[in-house]
Amino acid sequence: MAKTATREAYGKTLAALVEQDDHIIVLDADLSGSTKTSLARNVRPEQHFNMGIAEGNMMAVAAGLAASGNVVFASSFAMFAAGRAFEQIRNSIAYPRLNVKVCATHAGITVGEDGASHQSVEDLALMRAVPNMLVVCPADASETDAAIRAVYAYDGPCYVRLGRSAVEDVYTEGTVPFTLGKGNVLHKGSKVALIACGIMVESALKAREELLKDGIDATVVDMHTIKPIDKELLIELTKTHDLIVTCEEHSIIGGLGSAVAEVLAQYAPCRQVMVGIQDVFGESGTPAALLEKYGLTPADIVKAVKEHVK
Repeated sequence: MAKTATREAYGKTLAALVEQDDHIIVLDADLSGSTKTSLARNVRPEQHFNMGIAEGNMMAVAAGLAASGNVVFASSFAMFAAGRAFEQIRNSIAYPRLNVKVCATHAGITVGEDGASHQSVEDLALMRAVPNMLVVCPADASETDAAIRAVYAYDGPCYVRLGRSAVEDVYTEGTVPFTLGKGNVLHKGSKVALIACGIMVESALKAREELLKDGIDATVVDMHTIKPIDKELLIELTKTHDLIVTCEEHSIIGGLGSAVAEVLAQYAPCRQVMVGIQDVFGESGTPAALLEKYGLTPADIVKAVKEHVK
């Protein structure tokens, strides 16, 4: 299978959109090579602005440009986009509901050797809590293309979570059934449902193959939109499944697992297990080694299912 980083796919799709629409403005905080907004700059340099290492100012400028009738894509590492610029995103972008797409790369622990200071494991929690903010975390390159095109068409603030490391294809190019706010059922099984986002969708599919060896045919859902979460799908799953397992490269506090739990607690009580980062910071290491250390491998998903399945 081909392996492509979602940040790479973001850059390519953004470049294509910029070429078509002169009302798209791209902002970057001195990381255009890493976030891949450089691809848009190469196509339309007059629509790309390097704002320097000043993420808060970048978001304020994005708000002003959006208020002037532009569609603005603002990018940096997730740690700095969601973390350092939180107040400007909240007050200047989300509060007036302006058309700014915060596309944050290098999310999660697979940033790798850069270590805890650059590994954002809290960004989904931060962005989910902001009123008016739509939150998306695509699984692979093809879904990233679909997601960026969808948020471009959506009128309002969006947060898109993207990764540094290359990931295997989950979807065949050009065949992604993508609707904001609607999860994709990749495999329909019974009893156990694996609900994943981002790079953990690939891991959930691999875990399903292992579980089949023990006679457990798990449903696999790509929950690409974290907010608004697909409440109807979750409620429907609880009617035919005894165990829900959420899988995310994010803290178990405030991310996908929490979003699912909020729905289950209110509308359809069901047993749930959260596979994610257990309220700790990351550390320096290779992406593969970190995923293993923090319990985010297919084997960890299999273990979680077997420990809780009846």
